[in-house]
Amino acid sequence: MQDDLIARAQAWLAEDPDAETRDELAALIDAHDVQELGARFSGTLQFGTAGLRGELGAGPMRMNRSVVIRAAAGLAAYLRKNGQGDGLVVIGYDARHKSADFARDTAAVMTGAGLRAALLPRPLPTPVLAFAIRHLGAVAGVEVTASHNPPRDNGYKVYLGDGSQIVPPADADIAAEIAAIPSLTTVSRPTEGWETLDDSVLDAYLARTDAVLAEGSPRTARTVYTAMHGVGKDTLLAAFARAGFPAPDLVAEQAEPDPDFPTVAFPNPEEPGAMDLAFAKARETGPDLVVANDPDADRCAVAVKDGDGWRMLRGDEVGALLAAHLVNRGARGTFAESIVSSSLLGRIAGKAGLPYEETLTGFKWIARVDGLRYGYEEALGYCVDPEGVRDKDGITAALLITELASVLKEQNRTLLDLLDDLAVEHGLHATDQLSVRVKDLSLIADAMRRLREQPPTELAGLTITNAEDLTKGTDRLPPTDGLRYTLDGARVIVRPSGTEPKLKCYLEVVVPVATHADLPAARATAADLLTAIKRDLSAAAGI
Repeated sequence: MQDDLIARAQAWLAEDPDAETRDELAALIDAHDVQELGARFSGTLQFGTAGLRGELGAGPMRMNRSVVIRAAAGLAAYLRKNGQGDGLVVIGYDARHKSADFARDTAAVMTGAGLRAALLPRPLPTPVLAFAIRHLGAVAGVEVTASHNPPRDNGYKVYLGDGSQIVPPADADIAAEIAAIPSLTTVSRPTEGWETLDDSVLDAYLARTDAVLAEGSPRTARTVYTAMHGVGKDTLLAAFARAGFPAPDLVAEQAEPDPDFPTVAFPNPEEPGAMDLAFAKARETGPDLVVANDPDADRCAVAVKDGDGWRMLRGDEVGALLAAHLVNRGARGTFAESIVSSSLLGRIAGKAGLPYEETLTGFKWIARVDGLRYGYEEALGYCVDPEGVRDKDGITAALLITELASVLKEQNRTLLDLLDDLAVEHGLHATDQLSVRVKDLSLIADAMRRLREQPPTELAGLTITNAEDLTKGTDRLPPTDGLRYTLDGARVIVRPSGTEPKLKCYLEVVVPVATHADLPAARATAADLLTAIKRDLSAAAGI
């Protein structure tokens, strides 16, 4: 068994085009490190609807040039089989370790397969790539990014020609083509022949960002901005300048791309401590709001002054605020969200007489809703210009929330005042998340199995009126690995994360509110219920 493992590692080593990972793997073979080799050769990184994502390193269970070349070759084979073998593939990348290498390898493979390939000129926000696909008439797009994952990770996100991320069965078909590649020696990789784009695509994207704002709207709100060591700064500053907003005050320590993310434990605005430097800057400059992008700038976080301090708004709160703003501006079309997001969006859309849709988790589903005008997901993702970018876009979302803050500022009001109004109008919709990060993925499977075999009948003293196993699908949703519990005045969804080693539980309680004076009591009731639901759900899942 060990001999077979060493033989497989040596065969992989012989094909590895990267000196760094070759040295790494050779050292493991020389040291006869069977445990580490076993982890790296226990299978292959699975290509799914999130594409690929994993830790950098040598071997088929890590992100490296060998894995990326195979993925690109599989995508090229898929496109050729579908009659698009002479089409254009546009490729973007972030500033993480190896991102530029993975992007160039992808361009080389596409060129070698007879497709046309175009690289974005430098590390740019993921929404610029999503925009470029439709703008250039490409048959597919690839973004090399691990979004807000830890520094040692990277990833590979695939879009098709409609500008939205792949969904089944395309993911399985591409995975089959990847698996069918016998050896890297069969993959042609010329050293030239692809195009490196100039700034005209970025300029076209920036020109499009103007369209998300209302003509003549106030542009007075002052912001503090952090790029979280990612690629958002230059694009966001250019968009804000075009729009006529005051130039954001930058969190200097996090303004420039740095793949090591030195000031944060996780480069995700939702993680504890990630916004500390931004809040320190806000205390210094006194802005109207704090805006953050994640490292590839497809997400947008917002924080507001709350009493003497600053607090992050939940993704569901920003989602509702943007929806209310668009309704107030007379937006028409379908409002959509994933099933793990707050049901408040449905109330807002319903009162405005607008169509409303729920989808599975992920913008790959939200972006496909017919007639989409606005879509959001609780994980800080907002699609406010679906005609331009069929994906979440942290740049245009930042523009729109800053416009709303400006409108309210002219009325001597704040985002929190508008949230209070929405609670009185539609009921207080309070959301929270129970998220458990694991090193052993079997713990997630165990928790899901326990909940299926011994489902809870009540949580926080509230009877579960409907328990759905979403692996069977519903009349509105395709199958997915998840559980949904409907309670009297509450809702819980449990699912494994698609991009991180996490079990995620999404909680919502709805408390009726008669007047603004009743809000403090309603918030206390909601907080107590959410705490109790978390406790009981943890016990039921064995986490």
